[in-house]
Amino acid sequence: MPGAGGELDRRERDILRALVQDYIHTGEPVASQPLLSRHELECSPATIRSVMSDLEALGLLEKPHASSGRIPTAQAYRLYVDTLLKVRPPSPADRDRLRSLTADVPDVSRLLEGTADLLHSLSHHAGVVTTPPPKVDPIRQVDFVRLREDRVLAVFVSEAGLVTNKLVQLEHPFEPSELERAAAYLNERIAAAAGAAASLPTLRERILEDMRADHTALHGLMQKALALAEQALATPEVGGRVLVDGEASFLDAPEFADVQKARALLKAFAEKDRILRVLDRVLLAQEVQIFIGAESEFATVPDVSVVAAPYGRAGRVLGTLAVVGPTRMNYARVIPLVDLTARELSRALDRRTDG
Repeated sequence: MPGAGGELDRRERDILRALVQDYIHTGEPVASQPLLSRHELECSPATIRSVMSDLEALGLLEKPHASSGRIPTAQAYRLYVDTLLKVRPPSPADRDRLRSLTADVPDVSRLLEGTADLLHSLSHHAGVVTTPPPKVDPIRQVDFVRLREDRVLAVFVSEAGLVTNKLVQLEHPFEPSELERAAAYLNERIAAAAGAAASLPTLRERILEDMRADHTALHGLMQKALALAEQALATPEVGGRVLVDGEASFLDAPEFADVQKARALLKAFAEKDRILRVLDRVLLAQEVQIFIGAESEFATVPDVSVVAAPYGRAGRVLGTLAVVGPTRMNYARVIPLVDLTARELSRALDRRTDG
């Protein structure tokens, strides 16, 4: 039985660790004899059965069927991750793929998309990356690209190098030189706000202040330029985007063979706001965070875990990356993989800034 204070003794810990590892590997309920044959537990099958019965009484194991072996509960996974897990560093091949991805960063948007794809490829679960929201990654530069007479593409570049576009329907005709002057004016305002949060709403308000301050001075071209800038910045500030790759990998897990269960899970992936709410909880952390089962509040279905870590630039957290998979995921591999990916991504963003 558990030792003093409800803690497990060494034998119970060894048996629980071995059972969780076997279930992660096979996905099948674990019985005492196979457990003993695969692990050096130094006890008899009868002792293992007795310990497993005790662990079941503690809510750490359960039987899917009366005559079956046992499987770990969410509580067992939490104990395993917190106190029993022996992680191993990513393999040299995994490290090489990560460093290849982050070696040259000409396009931050592609880097973040590539990170989600690589997390999926290496873990065989869903890879998720949130892009920096405007409040932590302010605008550094704006350009206007004329598409045709009545449309302009507004291109925003953030401090981290993230590029976003907005299509603007022109209210007044513009010559190419007028568009250049409009961009130059707006970039002057951004430069003047260096050190402050040059978010879209902040810049929009400053432009409106300019327009209200001196109507007589803002004739002709500058009036049109300010109107264009105000129109381009009219979209209210929103949070970061969610980049997901490999959500269909859940369909290969036997836990999600049930159609209704799989459908509920894929619906959760489609609701990006829900993913943001989960991963926003990681932004204040400085290390890997693990949410098991209902802890994540990710989906209404059980058997889902999230392993996430923050990434950033110059010591400031910008977003979160994560692997989302069944609770039966290989935590010993996934946890250090997520940790290393977050650190390599942060280093890549720092190098880009330094350059």
